[in-house]
Amino acid sequence: MAEPCRIVVFASGNGSNFQALIDAVASGQIPDSKIVRLIVNRAKAYATTRAESAGIPWEYFNPISHGFQAKGEKDSRKIQEARDNYDAALAEKLLNGDFKPDLVVLAGWMYVFGKKFLDPLAEAGIKIINLHPALPGQYDGANAIDRAFEDFQAGKIKGTGIMVHYVIAEVDRGEPILVQEIECRDSETLHQLEERIHSHEHQLIVKAAGLVAKQIRDNKSKAP
Repeated sequence: MAEPCRIVVFASGNGSNFQALIDAVASGQIPDSKIVRLIVNRAKAYATTRAESAGIPWEYFNPISHGFQAKGEKDSRKIQEARDNYDAALAEKLLNGDFKPDLVVLAGWMYVFGKKFLDPLAEAGIKIINLHPALPGQYDGANAIDRAFEDFQAGKIKGTGIMVHYVIAEVDRGEPILVQEIECRDSETLHQLEERIHSHEHQLIVKAAGLVAKQIRDNKSKAP
């Protein structure tokens, strides 16, 4: 029997999608898998409370707090150098720690990884997936729901959506794993649209994580 799929989750805030993953692993909806670590980059992220309640080890790792970047730094070259060093250190932590994952899930992770993190994990065969509240090729990056809402109000679109995709260096441009379209409604406020989109995110990230975890386990079972 293949070993469980080892999952590390990255989150920056409330951690509701992280909770959905915890529940799905516990209930067998993501079978033969184990969340081995939570990593947060904000000290007060409520996701850490969820991890403690579930008995999942967690770690706070932040570019400024951990000395990679000076607070208030304005020099773009120094900022990029700091990000590269932080990314490389985090990759090293995952690859050489006692919680080396098969799968990394970015669940509300408010930071864009560069090649210094992505390349070492790709070379090690570790999959990275991300939840993004937009359809493929639309509203890459931050504030995707806000931008979709504005375009709907302006008559430019009729709907938006959410996706879970593989993470590559180009922000939100990795291959989609699962996509769900969501209609926009004339009577709806931005807050109501946000709430409705978030209500669908939990199911999509669980389904996508389950699909990728199954592929990983199947590959493990075929390995000599």
